[in-house]
Amino acid sequence: MAASPHERPPEHILEDLDANPDGLTSEEARRRLETYGENDIVRGGGRSPAEIFIAQFDSVLIWVLIAAAALSIWAGNAVDAILIAIIVVANGIFGFIQDFRAERSLEALRELAAPTATVRRDGDTREIAATELIPGDVVVFRGGDVVPADARLLEASDLEVDEAALTGESVPVSKSTATVESEAPLAEREGMVYKGTNVTRGKGRAVVTDTGMETAVGAIAHELAGTEETRTPLQDELDQLGRTLGLGVLVLSALVAPLLLFRGTSALQAALTAVSLAVAAIPEGLPAVVTLTLALGVRRMSAENALVRRLPAVEALGAVDVVCTDKTGTLTKGQMTVSKLWLNDAVVDLESATDEPTTRSDREDLLLEIGVCCNDSTLEDGDPTEQALLEAAANRGIDIEKRRAEKPRTDEIPFSSERKWMGTVHDDVGYVKGAPEVVVENCDRILTDDGPVELTDDRRARIEETVQAFGDDALRVLAMAYRDEPADADDLNDGLTFVGLSGMIDPPRTEVADAIAATIRAGIDVKMVTGDNVRTARAIGESLGFGSAVLEGREIERMDEQTLRERVASVDVFARTSPEHKVRILRALQDRGHDVAMTGDGVNDAPALKNADIGVAMGIRGTDVARQASDMVLLDDNYATIERAIERGRAIFDNIWKFVAYLLTANVAEVAIVFIASLYGYLILPAVQLLWINLLTDGLPALALGADPASGDVMDRPPRDRDQGIIGRQILTLIAGIGTVTTVVLLALMFYTLEGAASVTPYTMTMVFTSFVFLELVGLYVIRWLHETPALSNPWLTVAVAMSIALQLAVLYTPLNQYFGTIPLELADWGLIAVVLAVCLPGYLAVAAFVKRRHR
Repeated sequence: MAASPHERPPEHILEDLDANPDGLTSEEARRRLETYGENDIVRGGGRSPAEIFIAQFDSVLIWVLIAAAALSIWAGNAVDAILIAIIVVANGIFGFIQDFRAERSLEALRELAAPTATVRRDGDTREIAATELIPGDVVVFRGGDVVPADARLLEASDLEVDEAALTGESVPVSKSTATVESEAPLAEREGMVYKGTNVTRGKGRAVVTDTGMETAVGAIAHELAGTEETRTPLQDELDQLGRTLGLGVLVLSALVAPLLLFRGTSALQAALTAVSLAVAAIPEGLPAVVTLTLALGVRRMSAENALVRRLPAVEALGAVDVVCTDKTGTLTKGQMTVSKLWLNDAVVDLESATDEPTTRSDREDLLLEIGVCCNDSTLEDGDPTEQALLEAAANRGIDIEKRRAEKPRTDEIPFSSERKWMGTVHDDVGYVKGAPEVVVENCDRILTDDGPVELTDDRRARIEETVQAFGDDALRVLAMAYRDEPADADDLNDGLTFVGLSGMIDPPRTEVADAIAATIRAGIDVKMVTGDNVRTARAIGESLGFGSAVLEGREIERMDEQTLRERVASVDVFARTSPEHKVRILRALQDRGHDVAMTGDGVNDAPALKNADIGVAMGIRGTDVARQASDMVLLDDNYATIERAIERGRAIFDNIWKFVAYLLTANVAEVAIVFIASLYGYLILPAVQLLWINLLTDGLPALALGADPASGDVMDRPPRDRDQGIIGRQILTLIAGIGTVTTVVLLALMFYTLEGAASVTPYTMTMVFTSFVFLELVGLYVIRWLHETPALSNPWLTVAVAMSIALQLAVLYTPLNQYFGTIPLELADWGLIAVVLAVCLPGYLAVAAFVKRRHR
């Protein structure tokens, strides 16, 4: 519409839409449907399963491996080609499974819409498909309905709507036909209802203002459709590693093959050497092992109530340095609870009450009884505020059903947003509960220990001060009053006796304060981003250790991007935020170089969840839209689970770092040995042996690294800098140091065992091959020592190493040796291998000690 419908009277909106309060004609509705289109969320385009599978092979590493397989077939080495093909296909399947389960946010948004709507057409009320609604239609709804489109209220009777999915408000909001200022956030637009929200009580009639993609939900769908998938640091680093290694292989092969041909080597031998160099250089097991390591972490995290939807998100948690968290249900319990009662200057703290429930005073008993009898809900179902009153009464020893039976209701005045109070009549007494400013206005006495006395101006002032103090503590306040012997409900408009106040809150989870403190100790800033009002946000924030500075949504709207970037660093609490505000806050933090985890549960959170480095949705309170847009789902909706997930993510990154360090130090040594030996005319390690080394040592042992326990300081160090990445100075130093030691010693072993032979003998090949396997296993434990991981702390690794040794022995002492070109070794040969290990181990430890001292 041209103007914001919430700021204009209903009759003006009807005029703008050329609509009638009694609805459109069928003919006009058909015409408008052709103009506006269906009231539906447009489905976004997606890739077919075949396209997803083919995309898994769009990698330099994969291309080089496929080329190596083709060369192996040309050279007659079918075994090499088969092994390479198995690795390539396995990696493709892993990636396909993850991508196929990815983004479905727009489909979830479509399911959010109401399937049918009750509408006025041709002067009659009828039910139609919600997709057929158009601007100008007049719809009616009542408690239990889903709002079918954005609409301006024409009538509202006791109407309350749960808008948590769009606003984050923890309780349903009252609706009326009132107008509000144009800049009012969605949560304060009392005269509007929005597509996909739920009517919890009352009834209403409204004229449709927006449908389909023009609704508030549609705006979110627009943003989701235009948002690209956020890549994690690990994904970027692995891609960069693949490009670097792929380029290196091509350059190396381009240098070696002509050199060998120039030296008189046959074309077949040159091709075999090129294949061996490619296999030696490429960490073909890296994608699979990283995927499996992340999957193991996902399984562990799911047991701790954190369900990860995208595997790379696990390690990305290790780089997070800001957590933006919602309040309702994440920091708080997500349910209203009566925490304080005020009875004429006497405060009853129900959260810390230690006395027996049966010791309650007469005034407390009456206050709780009013909350029980002037109440339309049950403990199992109904309005959250009324359920909180019932819960408080039950906890204080009141039998709800018995008390209601003793006080049967004979008349009532239901709650309405205009009246702001509810009244019931029970034979000889009338009970009233409602907004303090209204209830107190209708009272002329107040109940004290000595009975009712006059409600003086001084006493009214004290009530007002208490309401203000409760509000400062984020309490929602209800006033309770009674009247003796009312003739009917109409007598409850005045002459009441004030009993007291009931203060309720969605209380913070008991474990959250410690979890936030632990997160901050880990060098991570925590910021609350909520749709609640400033007073509630500030009070909850201060109780959990946040700063007192609060930035409100309407202030954000007045800021340009530069100003907001400067402010976000110093503000820990953001109140009355809209979907656009949350995304702007997120981008301002990212523009400052932060890796941000964003939590949320509503439809309004979906754009921020998808744009965040890590999107964290709620599993219990969360909408399907939020869950589909997220990287991780909290099954218990608890912030403390985020803190545990971050710890797990850091530990997983440490284990991936160990594996990458282990793999690259070995692969660089393999390349160096094959390259240098080829310059002397020797093909010391053919492709099949190199593949076996990589599968044997980089397979089970590397996978078992995923089960390594977290180091003791994992949450006492700052987040890792994603710009430094895995391939940093530590790994480069290890590659240079350990790779050099391995290359020098194994080349010495080669020349020693060759004894001047013109070509590589099976004995020399077997000695170098076997020594390499054992040296890689030794190097694995040295790298774990670098991270202060005890040698025997991981039983899975011990089993994996034992199995690798057994498999290597099988290659030497079973008929398998004919496929690998090896021969059985004698006892003296094992003595020589032991000497090789004894020479290399001190060198490995010296390199690791240097790295540990220099870089940690």
